[in-house]
Amino acid sequence: MHASEPTSTTWRLIGAALLSIMLTAPAAAQEPSGEPPRDDQPIVLDVPYVPTPHEAVYRMLELVQVQPDDYVIDLGSGDGRIVIAAARDWGVKRALGIDIDPVRIAEANAAAQEAGVADRVAFERGDLFEKDFSDVDVLTMYLLPSINLDLRPIILEKLRPGTRVASHAFDMGDWRPDEWILVQGRYVYKWVVPARIEGRWEVTRADGRKFTVDIRQTYQRIEGMALIEGRARPLVFADIRGPTLRFSLANEHYTGLVDGERITALPGNKVVTAWHAKRI
Repeated sequence: MHASEPTSTTWRLIGAALLSIMLTAPAAAQEPSGEPPRDDQPIVLDVPYVPTPHEAVYRMLELVQVQPDDYVIDLGSGDGRIVIAAARDWGVKRALGIDIDPVRIAEANAAAQEAGVADRVAFERGDLFEKDFSDVDVLTMYLLPSINLDLRPIILEKLRPGTRVASHAFDMGDWRPDEWILVQGRYVYKWVVPARIEGRWEVTRADGRKFTVDIRQTYQRIEGMALIEGRARPLVFADIRGPTLRFSLANEHYTGLVDGERITALPGNKVVTAWHAKRI
């Protein structure tokens, strides 16, 4: 279940209100590029520090279905509340917060000690655009719309298919969220990083018959056309969620796991079995 998707008018009102609050708050966040400043250098801030409300923290972690074995990273971690909650309330064994402000890093470390999770969390001072977080399972953020859009290509290109992403208040432009909820007047968004599947694929069925499929992809939305024995047939009910591909073709249903240049069949109810595909 999720709340109605915000309209452009709603978005402008929410964005304007939040930005007004953020610009009057004490500044502390991360700069977008360059070497991290030394402690004796003035900090150039790109995102003002405004903490995510505790209720929104809980709902963010709930929405992305955090599991104990997940590696969680929070970008612009501030006082560390999301990272600490992931370890304390959801049993996460490893979590990292990244922030540019040494004052917030010290504050977060003290809060982690007080919460009894300092052995499972860490806070790192640095530039979130320079950090390699390709091994993350869950990525959380409360930044600004422009920063989200700058991060979007990094998330799509560097993170593993299936990685869950949550953002408080701001979305990712035309990359529509997979789910969203409304928490005390604030939107919380969730995305699942899709496998990159655009292109031509050769499908081989269990009986050895082959056909080609041309797929066009816009984030998690896909459309395509198969060529079977010289006849063009469209894919219907097609989507890609993380590494899982689903489509129907000629009244048959396919579900597969995308792994780079190959797709292997997944089991399911009334689906084609033992098929596979390779990119050509």
